[in-house]
Amino acid sequence: MRTAEDLLQELCSVDESHHIEAKRASQIDRSVLETVCAFANEPGLGGGYLLLGLVRDEQDLFGNAYRVEGVVNPDKLQSDLASQCATTLNRPVRPRVSVEQLEGKTVIVAYVAEAAPTEKPIYLTSLGLPRGAFRRVGSTDQEGSEDDLIALYTGHQVDTYDGAILHDVDLSDIDPAALDDYRQQRRQINPDAEELAWSDEDLLRALGCAQRDQGQLKPTVAGILLFGTVMALRRCFPMMRIDYIRVPGRQWVENPDHRFDTLEIRAPVFTAIRRATNTVRDELLQSFSLPEGALAREDEPTLPMRVIREAVVNAVMHRSYRIHGATQIIRYANRLEIRNPGHSIKAEEQLGEPGSETRNPRIAAVLHEVNIAETKGSGIRAMRELMLANGLLPPTFESTRRPDQFVATFLFHHFLGPDDLAWLGRLTREVLSDEEARALVFVRELGAIDNAAYRGINRTDTLSASVHLRRLRDLGLLDMKGGGSRTYYVSSLAFAASLSAAAAPESSPPGDNGHQPEQNSHHPTQNSHQPLVTIPEALQARVPAPGTKPRREVIRALILDLCRSRGLSARELAAILGRQEHKPLVRDYLSPMVAEGLLAYTIPEMENHPDQRYTVPGPID
Repeated sequence: MRTAEDLLQELCSVDESHHIEAKRASQIDRSVLETVCAFANEPGLGGGYLLLGLVRDEQDLFGNAYRVEGVVNPDKLQSDLASQCATTLNRPVRPRVSVEQLEGKTVIVAYVAEAAPTEKPIYLTSLGLPRGAFRRVGSTDQEGSEDDLIALYTGHQVDTYDGAILHDVDLSDIDPAALDDYRQQRRQINPDAEELAWSDEDLLRALGCAQRDQGQLKPTVAGILLFGTVMALRRCFPMMRIDYIRVPGRQWVENPDHRFDTLEIRAPVFTAIRRATNTVRDELLQSFSLPEGALAREDEPTLPMRVIREAVVNAVMHRSYRIHGATQIIRYANRLEIRNPGHSIKAEEQLGEPGSETRNPRIAAVLHEVNIAETKGSGIRAMRELMLANGLLPPTFESTRRPDQFVATFLFHHFLGPDDLAWLGRLTREVLSDEEARALVFVRELGAIDNAAYRGINRTDTLSASVHLRRLRDLGLLDMKGGGSRTYYVSSLAFAASLSAAAAPESSPPGDNGHQPEQNSHHPTQNSHQPLVTIPEALQARVPAPGTKPRREVIRALILDLCRSRGLSARELAAILGRQEHKPLVRDYLSPMVAEGLLAYTIPEMENHPDQRYTVPGPID
């Protein structure tokens, strides 16, 4: 069992910690029990440590230091912790507890071991399942979801959703052409495969795409998604499709008069993957080459073709089909985003490592049999290596539970070209590593970076990412915002000056390069936090009068209409609604509406970005 001094040093060395939680803990409240539950549940974490008697130091300029406050009555806290861990959870949890001294004050260290697979999920009985089965996600404790229960019940051999029987369908909802498509692709891989000689019914049963129910063979979720007719797909999964969205500029709804163009793809999985891949390839800017001796040029998309294919296949294979919503492929001027319903079952820090965890094993197995997908967890690693091999920044992956989604971002920018080197030379005289240079280019393109994004583009660990980001902060190139797990970095004044210099005309003072790159819409401006309260008269008439208490539904409807024409920040919305504080508005309205899919962030890559605004998403269902 680790000491309090050892745990404190690690907390102060990194911006976040998966297996350490520091709390003031004047009493054992629900927050402490949520952490106990999360440590006991999280697969592969091996448990975690609670350090009671510490608070984050608000006086620390960089927001990553802790102050030892101590506990007043350690004996009572120990007793309450043991008692509540034994009575408030569905199964007793027995933490190992020790009382220690830090800086002359008494603190408590409690180690919570990971529960055995057959004992999971551990949950708060007052909340029940799935909400009470908390999981450790990064340095936070997150309420459980239906998908979490599948992962936590793995030791009990619980079936997955794609194997569930759909009771309102029959074999007439299976498209023979889709089955022929599978047979043809399977024959190309293995002409002697025995399943090629089976009947359609036997093949569907073998693939887990149909099961007998009360003597009748009925398609499963996987059966309809893989081989269903278009009519069956629309009837059973009306909101599940792939939307390809072309957005002008770098930001969602940058021009209210020209929001986006959309192509909807609703088809069985094989056909949907081909259409989406071809659409992305054809839409991306084409570069071309004329190899020596060739009579015709060879076109290549901005992103490698295999990256596009892997990204689309991963989205279709790993998305949550419990959540009614479209997979979105959004093409911005400087990047491609794929937004998928459902967070990653695999921990973010393990993405790209060998081993695959999928919520749709039957769909994954069928795609693997025809060489469309791997089941070894190699897809993300392949995308990273291909992007680097083509001189592009590696993709970033963000898994969130509010909203419950997974976002993959692919920048079109070629890393460290002549323009980048010239810009970095103007930015600083310090020697930068390739990893630090990548981070600065990333901030220039997307406006901000956090520990997870740094790890994603540089394939490093949490501690190294923290050290490098703080070095860039100490050099005056980045400014640090937030604290703990919510720490992120934005451009400094020197950074902003270098961008202004790059945008200056040739007649500007010496040192400017005369180029005028596309404006970074994510870069914070001096007045980015000043509320803009000019709204149409029709909406102004609906703003509640001071002192009134309108119903919750009225406020939600007004917020939707306010955000429909342009993105608005929390401060702007609070000013419009006559509220002095914007945080309650975020807590009670904006965050829940984002989680429900009614609102979307204009800067989804960084939830806490200083220029964050809310808008009504286009074709999201």
